[in-house]
Amino acid sequence: MPQPLTKSCLSAHDQQVLESIFNPLELTSTLAPQLINADSSEVLVDTDDYEEPKEVVDKSKLLEIEAVKLVEENHADVLAFEKFKEALTLTPKRASIYNNRAQALRLAGKDDDAFADLNKAIEYGATQHKTRCHALCQRGVLYRKMDKVDDARRDFEEAAKMGSKFAKTQLVEINPFAALCNQMLRQAFDQLK
Repeated sequence: MPQPLTKSCLSAHDQQVLESIFNPLELTSTLAPQLINADSSEVLVDTDDYEEPKEVVDKSKLLEIEAVKLVEENHADVLAFEKFKEALTLTPKRASIYNNRAQALRLAGKDDDAFADLNKAIEYGATQHKTRCHALCQRGVLYRKMDKVDDARRDFEEAAKMGSKFAKTQLVEINPFAALCNQMLRQAFDQLK
């Protein structure tokens, strides 16, 4: 009777391959530790260091919240976009407005407009780290949809460095090594049937 195969009889490399298949999120920490900032003291928050007075910023935030609620209630229509526009009129460099409007635009099937808003959210997100991270993830998704994998990877890598678990998952999905390992594993299991 043959000896059963165990993990201990595999080489270190084979063990790493299996680990990357069964725990894909660990792949980024094992194979690309530069992408994960586990010891980061950077907290992803948006700062309120705008040029506009606090009352104006507060009104802009309120309009943005109203627009988001309309979109969440499946009202991504003229009224929601008018509220986003009013919010931007008050605070034209608030990255979160561009990021949230981009999401609404994506839901409305207007990817080109969403892409433009995401570029602005990333540009204005220098001190708005949380929003910048979300915008990078959204833009990465759009790049993937457009089959621009290298551009998507760059955005996901930057967002992953900021701590985004979603970005780390996306990096695993677009990693050709992981895809090949998954394909080989599926073939091995199919042969066992």
